[in-house]
Amino acid sequence: MKPVIVVHGGAGRIFKDREEGARSGVTTAALKGYSILKQGGSALDAVEEAVTSMEDDPHFNAGCGSVLNEKGEVEMDAIIMDGKNLASGAVSAVKCIANPIKLARLVMEKTEHMLLTDHGAKLFAKAMGVPEIPGEKLITERSRERWSKNLEPDSNPQEFKKDPGTVGAVAIDNEGNVACATSTGGLTNKLVGRVGDSACIGSGGYADNHVGATSTTGHGESMMKVVLARLILYHMEQGMSPAEAADTALNYMKTRVGGLGGVIVVSNSGDWAARFSTKQMSWATVKDDQLQYGIYTGEIHTSSVCNSGDEEKWTVQQDKDLSLHGVQ
Repeated sequence: MKPVIVVHGGAGRIFKDREEGARSGVTTAALKGYSILKQGGSALDAVEEAVTSMEDDPHFNAGCGSVLNEKGEVEMDAIIMDGKNLASGAVSAVKCIANPIKLARLVMEKTEHMLLTDHGAKLFAKAMGVPEIPGEKLITERSRERWSKNLEPDSNPQEFKKDPGTVGAVAIDNEGNVACATSTGGLTNKLVGRVGDSACIGSGGYADNHVGATSTTGHGESMMKVVLARLILYHMEQGMSPAEAADTALNYMKTRVGGLGGVIVVSNSGDWAARFSTKQMSWATVKDDQLQYGIYTGEIHTSSVCNSGDEEKWTVQQDKDLSLHGVQ
């Protein structure tokens, strides 16, 4: 099986001054994950690495760069799932952790549980030796600014729900195993303790070797109502392609509960899709040593990638071959 990785940096509204950073962030994440796959690494390791990269990038609403809750604090959710045995681990409402996705994997591998939250997740992180960092280190000037504006009497909270939320990755490795990972800071000015879809198996992500893997992004409450990730794989089980399944599920969510969002999908045969019903979604994929990425509907930039010779690091080889095509 040829390895494939697909990542997303959140569906929603991406301001012009942040487009370049969003594109760069998702392509970097995809290349890091692909490097692991090309070395024969697992899909699980690849999606964790890709999401970690985006958690560390302040352009995204995950890890450093997460939006703030009503009290001006960062509370984060994350999930990871192994399609080989349906093992999954998740954390919710965690604070002072640089990479929630790594903690989610520890939950999967070191406990008999699937989800730890808030104080319990903090105790578990300490027991596992995960370093605690000051909450302020996760807060960017932009996040604090958005939080402050939403406190103003004439603010419109619905406008802030259009901002991109959540990062994610899906992959298939040389052995044919699939995996997904999703991480988020949630909604701007959310209630303390609010948990969205990203920590919920079947909503924020799902992976099953019998079908494929998907990671979702958008309005979490809407995705939870329709169990979006599992719904996509259900449609694939009925014979739909990843793109058809994604579009069908997104359309159902929009018509049934009025929710908008985006998804990335990879099938167990290596076909993939990146689809969204919002204005934008940053995404990138690498397959057959070819990088593709975009933000707007109908936008796909294509470049060749190569091994730089430095510890199997993969980099863009021919960005001059950039092209624009219809979305897969």
